Amino acid sequence: MVAVSQGSGSRRSPVAPARPAVRIEEQGVRFSPLLYRCFAFWLRGYLRRHFDAVRALRTDPEPSRLEELLPRRGLVVYSNHPSWWDPILFYVAGGMLFPGRAGFGPMDAAQLERYRFFRRLGVFGVAPGRRGALSFLRASEQILARQDCLLWVTAQGEFADVRRRPTRLQGGLGHLAERGVEPLDQLVFLPCAVELVHWDERLPQALLAFGAPVVAGRRDRRSAGRWTGELEHALEAAQDLLCAAAQSRDPGRFTTLLDGRRGVGGVYDLSRRVRALLRGESFDAAHAETR
Repeated sequence: MVAVSQGSGSRRSPVAPARPAVRIEEQGVRFSPLLYRCFAFWLRGYLRRHFDAVRALRTDPEPSRLEELLPRRGLVVYSNHPSWWDPILFYVAGGMLFPGRAGFGPMDAAQLERYRFFRRLGVFGVAPGRRGALSFLRASEQILARQDCLLWVTAQGEFADVRRRPTRLQGGLGHLAERGVEPLDQLVFLPCAVELVHWDERLPQALLAFGAPVVAGRRDRRSAGRWTGELEHALEAAQDLLCAAAQSRDPGRFTTLLDGRRGVGGVYDLSRRVRALLRGESFDAAHAETR
């Protein structure tokens, strides 16, 4: 599914994050590698407590190979926006699938003023209107010009049900594709579909699916509107793919990025644990027979 020019130079295998110290002059964002690592570690435990699992749909190539196949610079991962959980999923999944890069993303400027510590975690503010749009483009260009960074964007701009069709995006990414980033020859926009669903366990599944990348080359002469339409089409295709896989309720179709908490808890699981002990069996808290 992913076939993108890699440019010159050899590629290294994914390693533990070498988080860069980055400052976005446009937004006054000071990225703290230490705070980022600590926050990501805490979030993994947080997701384990609230989800049965975080899974990425098995595609060609495997999600674990995205880091080596995509270009080192100019990478935008954009998604639908079904829930409050989306940025948290990006922090955790991004650290696992793109371990050599620091993830940055926009947030409503008014909200960011309330949670200023997010500036140390790669978040920059975007205000409504033309001035905010220009600020988003300038900040994005600084991020995408670096080979140790990527940009995450919940491109719908508001919460939207995963079943809503057609998929509609805000125009910022289309303008970014039209404008390009100096001195890059191309920008790569990787669609990421997100769904939160319940299967057989008490807690929900957090599901991701990466679609076919959209490549915006410097010589392309498309309007921002045409780029937006192409990005919408690619994301909608990834959403449809994930929708079909989610309905199968088959974890074998997914790569498990993070295992969460299983079982019902309380007296119900206690009684099951006691029965297993009396029978000399190991106790498995999962409700489903297979996982």
